[in-house]
Amino acid sequence: MLVILLATAARAADQPRIDSLMNEAMARNLIAGGVVLIGNRDKVLFEKAYGRISPFPDAPPMVTDTIFDVASLTKVIATTPSILKLAEEGRISLLDPVTKWFPELAGKGKDAILVMNLLTHTSGLDDVPLASANPMQSAIEGAAAQKLKGEVGSRFRYADLNFILLAELVRRATGAPLDLYAQVSFYRPLGMTDTAFHPKEAARCSGTISDDRVLFGEPQDYLCRQLGGVAGHAGLFATARDLSRFCRMMLAGGMLDGRRVLAKRTVEQMTAPYFSRGGTVVRGLGWDISSPFSAPRGQGFSRVSFGHTGYSGTSIWIDPATDTFVILLTSRLEYKKVHEINKLRGDISTLAAQIFGIPVEFGDMARFNDE
Repeated sequence: MLVILLATAARAADQPRIDSLMNEAMARNLIAGGVVLIGNRDKVLFEKAYGRISPFPDAPPMVTDTIFDVASLTKVIATTPSILKLAEEGRISLLDPVTKWFPELAGKGKDAILVMNLLTHTSGLDDVPLASANPMQSAIEGAAAQKLKGEVGSRFRYADLNFILLAELVRRATGAPLDLYAQVSFYRPLGMTDTAFHPKEAARCSGTISDDRVLFGEPQDYLCRQLGGVAGHAGLFATARDLSRFCRMMLAGGMLDGRRVLAKRTVEQMTAPYFSRGGTVVRGLGWDISSPFSAPRGQGFSRVSFGHTGYSGTSIWIDPATDTFVILLTSRLEYKKVHEINKLRGDISTLAAQIFGIPVEFGDMARFNDE
C-alpha cells in the first residue's frame, strides 16, 4: 500500500514533464496544439489541452473536448470491432475466404485470402487509386486485378485497401453502412456522444492540413473523401474523452459501466499476437503490437500492450499488464518529420507508463484501494 501512496504523490511532480514535451513540439512547429489523456480501466488520470486547433494566428485555443479527425484510428475504433462483433455473433467468420463476401475476386488469384488477413495486413494486397465516379467498385476491381505480393499470411504490408474492403464487408453482411453499425453497436452504448463520421459541429473540430487547405470537420484522407466520408480506414472523428471510454472498455474486457459491447474472449482474440515477416512483425487483429508503426509503445509499456496511430497526428496505446492507456491527439503541422512525431508519441507513452502505470503485482491491490 505504501508503494501505491508514494506513486500517487509522485504523479503531481512528474506531470510538468508532459507539459514540456507538448510545449517543445509546439515551439518546433511540429503541432499547433493537442490533447493528452491518460487513464486506466476505472477512470481518467490525466487530461490536458495545449496550444490551438490550427496554424491560423487567430485560431481558438485547444480544449479537452475538441473533436479530432482520428484518421487511421478508424481502423481500430470502428472497423475492427465491427468485424469482430459480427464474428462473435456468428454472422461472419474470420476464416471466411474473402471471395465469399466479394465474389468479384473469385478466379482472380485471391482465393487464399481470409478475412483475418485483411485485419492483419497480410493479404498481399497493395493500395490502389480510386475512381471518383464509383470509388468502392474501383477498390474491389483494383484488388481483383492486382497480383498478390508475397505469400498470404506471411508478408506484412500496411495497406488501407484491406480496411476499405472490410467496411464494405460490414455493409454486405448487415445491410447497414459502417458508420451506422458502429454507432449502434459501440458509440451509443458506450456513451461516446461526440464520436461519428461526418461530425455535426465543425466549429469544435481541430484542423488538418490537406495540400494547401486546412480542413475542419472534413476527412483529411483523400480516399475517404472519395468514398463519401465513411470508410474503413479513415473518416472517424472523436474527442479524447470519448476515446478514453473505448480504451476503458478494452481494458475491462468488453464492458463499460455495466454495458457489455464485446465478449471478453472477443477482446482477447482481437489483441492476441499474430506473427508475420518470420516473426519480426507482431500485430493483433487491426491493432498494432510490435511493428515499424509501434512508436507510441514507448519504453515503459509491456509486450502485451497494443495500439495504433493516425496520420493526422493521433495515437492510442493500451497496456492491460499495467492497466494504463495513453491517448495523444494533435493538430499536426509538419508531415515530413515522421521521426519527430513518432518520438513525441513514444516519449508521451514512456512518461505515461512511468507516472501512471501500476506495477503488475500491485494492480489488483490498487483497484481494491480505489473501491
